Amino acid sequence: MEISYLITLLKEISNVMTENRDKLIEMDSIVGDGDLGLTMSDGFKAAYEAVKDGTITDAGKLLFAAGKAMANKVPSTMGSLMATGLKQGGKDLKGKESIELSDIAFMFESYEAGVSKLGGAKVGDKTFIDGLHPAVESLKLSVEEGKDFETMAKNAYEASMQGFKNTTTMLAVHGRAATRGEASRSLEDPGAYVAVLLMEALKRSSLA
Repeated sequence: MEISYLITLLKEISNVMTENRDKLIEMDSIVGDGDLGLTMSDGFKAAYEAVKDGTITDAGKLLFAAGKAMANKVPSTMGSLMATGLKQGGKDLKGKESIELSDIAFMFESYEAGVSKLGGAKVGDKTFIDGLHPAVESLKLSVEEGKDFETMAKNAYEASMQGFKNTTTMLAVHGRAATRGEASRSLEDPGAYVAVLLMEALKRSSLA
């Protein structure tokens, strides 16, 4: 795949976050301060805008530039986490002038690692990681099994959605939701839903 695919992916992410801005605001108002929808739509739009002209031909540099632009636009906790994911993906894909399906899986694995390192969250903590980790595992499995891109993205989306649904069985240990204690267990985690939206964008990009 050409590096321009990453621009397509970032455009789809920006679009899907904008489309779901109000839903994210509504979800976040229950467990947080309600700004998640604005942070994600504004942040990922800035990430896309920074690289859409196609002048960056190195996959790593492109992702890092997108992450840097997002970090500058939305320096909130969640904004910084998502931007760090992009920048970590950029560090790990530096030097690549074309990408394979295995690189896409690796990119999201790096994204998870970057977010987890900065935020300190792990699987089961009822965060973004619980939506992204199942998707990453699915992507890696699809690469091993030689699945085509469309199937790979569809399976990752379904895995992410299941991970998100599973957050209603988890006790929150980070952020404002954690102050609710046991009452947080039955609530859906909006951060995990952001991961679902990333996979929705990946699914759309596989059809572009």
